Amino acid sequence: MNGSSRVVAVLGPTNTGKTHYAIERMLGYRTGVIGLPLRLLAREVYDKIVAIRGPSVVALVTGEERIVPPRTQYWVCTVEAMPEGMGADFVAIDEIQLCTDPERGHVFTDRLLRARGTHETLFLGSDTLRGAIAALVPEAQFVRRERMSQLVYSGSKKISRMPARSAIVGFSVDNVYAIAELLRRQKGGAAVVMGALSPRTRNAQVDLYQNGEVDYLVATDAIGMGLNLDVNHVAFSSLSKFDGRRMRPLAPNELAQIAGRAGRGMADGTFGVTGEAPPLDDSVAQAIMDSRFTPMKKLNWRNAALRFGSIEALIDSLEVSPDNENLIKARPADDLNVLKSLSQVTEVMARASDAPSVRMLWDVCRIPDFRGISHAEHASLLEVIYGHLHERGNIPDDFLARQIRRIDRTDGDIDALSKRLAYIRTWTYVAQRNGWVRDESHWREETRTVEDRLSDALHDRLTQRFVDRRTSVLLRRLKQKEALLAEVNDKGEVTVEGEFVGRLEGFRFTPDKAAQGTEAKALKSASLQALAPQFHLRADRFYNAPDTEIDFTDQGGLMWGEYAVGKLVAGAEPLKPMVEVFVDEAAGPDVEQKVQRRLQHFIDRKVAALFEPLLNLSRDEELTGLARGFAFRMVEALGVLPRAAVAQEVKDLDQDARGALRKHGIRFGQFTIFMPLLLKPAPTRLRLVLWALAGGLQEFPDAPPPGLVTVPVAKDAPQGYDTMCGYRDAGERSIRIDMLERLADMLRSEDSRGGFEAKPDMLSITGMTLEQFADLMQGLGYKAERGERDKVKPAVAAQPAADAPEASVAEETLATDSVTDEVVATAEAPAEATESTEATAEAPAAEPASDEPEVEVFFTFTWGRQRQQNRGSRREQGQGKGKPRGKPQDGRKPQGKKRGKPQGANSFSSRPPKKEKAIDPDNPFAAALMGLKDGN
Repeated sequence: MNGSSRVVAVLGPTNTGKTHYAIERMLGYRTGVIGLPLRLLAREVYDKIVAIRGPSVVALVTGEERIVPPRTQYWVCTVEAMPEGMGADFVAIDEIQLCTDPERGHVFTDRLLRARGTHETLFLGSDTLRGAIAALVPEAQFVRRERMSQLVYSGSKKISRMPARSAIVGFSVDNVYAIAELLRRQKGGAAVVMGALSPRTRNAQVDLYQNGEVDYLVATDAIGMGLNLDVNHVAFSSLSKFDGRRMRPLAPNELAQIAGRAGRGMADGTFGVTGEAPPLDDSVAQAIMDSRFTPMKKLNWRNAALRFGSIEALIDSLEVSPDNENLIKARPADDLNVLKSLSQVTEVMARASDAPSVRMLWDVCRIPDFRGISHAEHASLLEVIYGHLHERGNIPDDFLARQIRRIDRTDGDIDALSKRLAYIRTWTYVAQRNGWVRDESHWREETRTVEDRLSDALHDRLTQRFVDRRTSVLLRRLKQKEALLAEVNDKGEVTVEGEFVGRLEGFRFTPDKAAQGTEAKALKSASLQALAPQFHLRADRFYNAPDTEIDFTDQGGLMWGEYAVGKLVAGAEPLKPMVEVFVDEAAGPDVEQKVQRRLQHFIDRKVAALFEPLLNLSRDEELTGLARGFAFRMVEALGVLPRAAVAQEVKDLDQDARGALRKHGIRFGQFTIFMPLLLKPAPTRLRLVLWALAGGLQEFPDAPPPGLVTVPVAKDAPQGYDTMCGYRDAGERSIRIDMLERLADMLRSEDSRGGFEAKPDMLSITGMTLEQFADLMQGLGYKAERGERDKVKPAVAAQPAADAPEASVAEETLATDSVTDEVVATAEAPAEATESTEATAEAPAAEPASDEPEVEVFFTFTWGRQRQQNRGSRREQGQGKGKPRGKPQDGRKPQGKKRGKPQGANSFSSRPPKKEKAIDPDNPFAAALMGLKDGN
């Protein structure tokens, strides 16, 4: 340089490289000072210069931070903290257009008028200030710099359609948080940048954005003050802001300052609006794109020649009006307002009695109101600080320690941490003032440590609340078309790139339920892509799994362990069900086919194993004629047929045909024709599922618990449900059909006309109390008459009754084919069926001490349908052979043939019809059999 001082105003829109140019010019001199509008920007520039020249020659001075090495050459400061009278070779003021700011403008105007470098002074800012600078600084030279990239208005966009690498601008904390929350749900998250954040928190949030962990930035207008970010698009969520006094619309040049953050370097950028912000007027949008704005003619000014003789003199000097038409008196700032408030405090007025005391008071009043609680609260705090400084010369260590200790907590939410950060900034500012504390290095380090700790905690809370790392990572990898690494643990939990994304249940992926909306869609898309190899590995393992790992449910579902992998659907035949698999489409057709084949093999083998007797019956080619037709009916009915439904077919079967069918395990019972092996729990469970499938039931009824002889009648069950369960409904309970046949054997020897009582064996095989047994018998068609009598003592009861009637030979032999059918051991039950062997009736109580006889309840059972079914078709008959005498007769034996169709039941005999025996009307099942016969 030639040694003469020159003043240069480098003006132009954003993204012209003005700040970078100033740094280069400063480093060309031995010493230099650069003033910046924000603490955040000062830290950014400081880091850049340190990277070039090292930390030993670079100082950082802000209101809350002071790093001053012994050999400092270059000072990076906020405009308010710029040292005066240093005589540095170079001085630069950035964002000089802030001279028009209503709150801080007077500080920038003061630097414009009074800050000079001995060799060079640079003013950097908007071209709108060109006229004002020319008028106030006549010696200034002007350099116009053009924007390095284009800035284009793109109109309005919804936040959900916001392009990646966008910055959305809000003008209040609540607005910023609301936008960030919406972006977290829809886009995976956003970084948050506000002027109130500490540099440490702000840098950590910016790093989230810059390194690509999130694609969106939500910020206040602080990003318009020179922060260099890789932003492609800037969207305004509002076009007005609160300026400290009122809500006012943003001027076009203010919008341009913020919109200009888009398109850094040679990359073009776009700007627009979003949310509730209305579209920009065409003229405003064009002015921003062309960088053409109304020139600023009036700059805010406050007198710098202060008088400290008294508080009144100081206030008067601060309220002096400018004498230049290009300057306007700044509105009262916070420091002046606090000074006026404290001037009303008697104690403060008494202390500020001389110039040094007034100067000290003014320094205290300049402590910024970081807390922002209220003017009165701020003034009260400053009064306490001034009292300590004036009385002791510094702030007591114990007082300062108490204030910091209350703040040094990292618990709480974002708001709580933000408030603590604001509070610690007050004490950080105090500790940075020379002479205000005894051990400056200790308290500066202490306040800085607490601020860093709170900053880290706030960054963590902001990230937890506004960044879904999982979604952002997955979306970034998808965008980069990178292969995603998925892992599935033994619990089915799926992690992609180390982030939990959901569960793999069988062959269907269930995303994490915490994800919603667009986030859930993105999550599922990325997860299914990453899971493709896992689907194939799992399909191979499933295909080779043993049948013991697979099962079916009572509702027809197919399970692999705890996972549903398919369901049964009706096939062409009841014993040939088909399979529908549960496989995500993303797994691919190969996986789906492999799962389908494995499940079809499983159910085919299950049917073959559990219904082997029935399948053998269907494949027996030696069965011909009626026997083959009857075998078809058995297969169609899944091995259990009510006899009434096939009465004629049974009658038509000859002895050879029946014998051939019995070889396959078919039992011809009085009520049911069945295959005992198919009454076991496993075949019964599958039979119900196959029957429900063939019947097209929407809800499949559950199988009864295994091992019970009787169960309650299922209310509202589909017709035929009891038969498929292997039971027959009788009264309030259903009895297992094989046990019913055993009971029928016992009842044949009883006098159903004269009446009989239940025997212990009858109660034993049914597992019922006497009351329950009576209800069962009524369900089977008997009348049950309740009576009471004196209980016979055991000694007497042990003797046989002298007048006990003897059963006749005729009553012990039922003259029907069913008797012939049941000559074989009809009482055999399924091997695994658990039968009750204990009578449920309670044991008699001990003999009462009194002589009064004990009363017992008994029931007399008689056939109840006989008279109703044969009313008017019978005539009196003499008492049959062997019938008990003295007993009333409730019915008459049939005699001869009546006109028309005879009453009674068909007989089912394997002998020729001519040898058919007459039905004994005293047989308890005579009416039922005659009813079947009539049905033919």
